[in-house]
Order: sequence, then C-alpha cells, then structure tokens
Amino acid sequence: MSTPLDDVTVLTLAGEIDLDTSAHVRQALEAVGAHGTRVVIDLRRVTFIDSSGINVFIAGHRALAEVGGRLCLAAPSESVARTLEIVGIDTLIDICPTLGEALDK
Repeated sequence: MSTPLDDVTVLTLAGEIDLDTSAHVRQALEAVGAHGTRVVIDLRRVTFIDSSGINVFIAGHRALAEVGGRLCLAAPSESVARTLEIVGIDTLIDICPTLGEALDK
C-alpha cells in the first residue's frame, strides 16, 4: 500500500520479503519512485527479509538517486534491522527506528 503525503510517499509492506514477493515490492517501488520523490518504506509489519528483498531496496535507492529522489527505510523489527545491518545496507540507505523520524528526515 502506498500513501502519498506532501513531499514523500510511504510504501507500507507486511509479511515476508523474499524471492516470492520481491517482484511485487520492486513494482510498487518503481511505481511510487518514478517521479523523483522521497520514498519511505514502512517495515513495521515485515517479519523477514532475504537477499532478494535487500537487492530490491538497493536498486530502488539507486533509481531514486538518479532522478533526484531519496529512499529511507523505517521502523524495521529487531530481526529485520539485524539482517539489514549484517549486510551493510545501513551504510547505503537511511534506516530510521520509527516512521515519524523517517518522515521528518
């Protein structure tokens, strides 16, 4: 689900982001990021992420940066945050502990 706000679009995800679902996430991210906007992905209800999901985030980050946009990941659960940290995505993409902080950024 995507929710456009003033200068940011929030893409809310739920469940597992894996090989079976990453294509849907990629399509949603491409649709909301096509306008060079700022995109916040709300991860509060995501329970698992694998490398295919991480690759979608990296590709989305790069695509947005090319058109003057920006990607931020918000409110990952402890296990998802740990996975993101282990692979080092936090050095490439902003990760905020809450949705509110991501929207303020």
